[in-house]
Amino acid sequence: MRSRLRKIIPFLILAPVLPVATSAAASQAKIALTADILSTNPGVNRDDNTDGVLLNIVEGLVGYGEGGTVKPLLARSVDISGDGLIYTFKLREGVTFQNGAAFTSADVLWNWKRYTDPATKWRCLPDVNGTNSLKVTSVEAPDAETVVIHLDRPSALFLDTLARTDCGGSGMLSSASLNSDGSWNKPIGTGPYELVDWKKGQSISLKKFDGYKSPDGTGFDGYVGDKTPHVDGATFVVVPDASTVKAALLSGDIDVAQALTSDVSELKSAKGIVVLTPSDASKHALLFQTNDPLFKDIKFRQAIATALDITQLVGFASDGLSEPSNSAVFGASPYNDDVQKKTFQYDPQKAKELLAQSSYKGETIKLLANKRAPMPSAQVALVAQSMLQAVGIKVEIEVLEWATQLEKYNSGDYQMMSFSYSSRLDPALSFDQFTGDKTRQPRKIWDNPDALALVDKAKIITDPAKRQQIFDQLHEMMLADAPLIILYNGLTAWAYRERVENFKPWEGKPRLWGMMVAQ
Repeated sequence: MRSRLRKIIPFLILAPVLPVATSAAASQAKIALTADILSTNPGVNRDDNTDGVLLNIVEGLVGYGEGGTVKPLLARSVDISGDGLIYTFKLREGVTFQNGAAFTSADVLWNWKRYTDPATKWRCLPDVNGTNSLKVTSVEAPDAETVVIHLDRPSALFLDTLARTDCGGSGMLSSASLNSDGSWNKPIGTGPYELVDWKKGQSISLKKFDGYKSPDGTGFDGYVGDKTPHVDGATFVVVPDASTVKAALLSGDIDVAQALTSDVSELKSAKGIVVLTPSDASKHALLFQTNDPLFKDIKFRQAIATALDITQLVGFASDGLSEPSNSAVFGASPYNDDVQKKTFQYDPQKAKELLAQSSYKGETIKLLANKRAPMPSAQVALVAQSMLQAVGIKVEIEVLEWATQLEKYNSGDYQMMSFSYSSRLDPALSFDQFTGDKTRQPRKIWDNPDALALVDKAKIITDPAKRQQIFDQLHEMMLADAPLIILYNGLTAWAYRERVENFKPWEGKPRLWGMMVAQ
């Protein structure tokens, strides 16, 4: 990119939904999903499973590289004007949709009009229509290979918005993806795999797009790089029960699946099974409601932070697979420098001293958690309860259904919560997940005005050195304020049969390109 961007279903019923190879030479992969996808409409009705499937089908103008840097994808270059208000995308030549139609700038205009129509209900519309400050004022196509997008203000995050997986990667679709009445039919994208069918509650079948043109690049690089498809077809099979998944892997009925971290040791010792445990940018944390009479006391929050042996806590919660990190900047980010590695210091004696100086008078604290796999919420809560009680803080754990906990999180109705944040690759977006004005957004955790001003600045400034200074300053402030305790970045355990080669999941999602399956 130019100038560094200047400026459960029982397993017994699975067999009928698995595809049968059309010839002896065809290679097919069977991948277990913990839950069904929500739709086939990118960035609209979605969750992580939905994103993980659809990003094998659709591509956007840009995409994330492995370290969280945004790079060209359907664009071959991106040029940003000196004032940061004009983005010029030059499109790659020879790219076609899965129905054979050529991809041109006219398709970008059609997609942008559709995404920004409120009726589409695109998740990321507020990030480009002025609701969340930034507004795209116009989009032009001066020729078939050029798209020009105008912003109302400079932004360090505009390209990140286009690349975000929860935005469906702003995937470019053929207009034939819609029915004649304008309703949704199915995604016809430019990605390495195309949708065959979706049997709701059972399976999603994909096949290799023979006309796929990979972007330039070598090896795996997030959602860019070499994306050549090798497997002829893949079926994602819905198998919610972890024990059923494990049995299917061991019997060979499933090729690839997510696994519980508690099953990793057993699976590693099983014959014919390979296990991967890549970390990602999700964050597991303990949240404090600083509007609560007790938790608004900084000494009380600091007492909790120093009472926790985070190394031991993380080891237990992750079955020994993760390392502690108190940073909002994920480990593979180029912004994860030595300052980001500074941590809360475990000191039970200091915790008792801080507790004596605080407003805490022996009240019982309620700690909310859930048991939704693979979240470590309940495990974190149990260890934290034990460590806090050791210094004299009474803690009662309340385990909730995930939907109920999420409702309480969004409304700010809690004292303390064991919670997980999904991946945000740019540090400004990661900090933005938990910083903000609580009077307007009750789910926000940290409302320190100085921190909010720094996050706002990081959303505008594009210079990497200046952004590094901001993120380092935010990290030091977060350790001092302790509005929450980020414990560690998440990981997703994956297991696959030895007949599978070159399977490389990323950010908790399966990438089908590059993967091969032996007959």
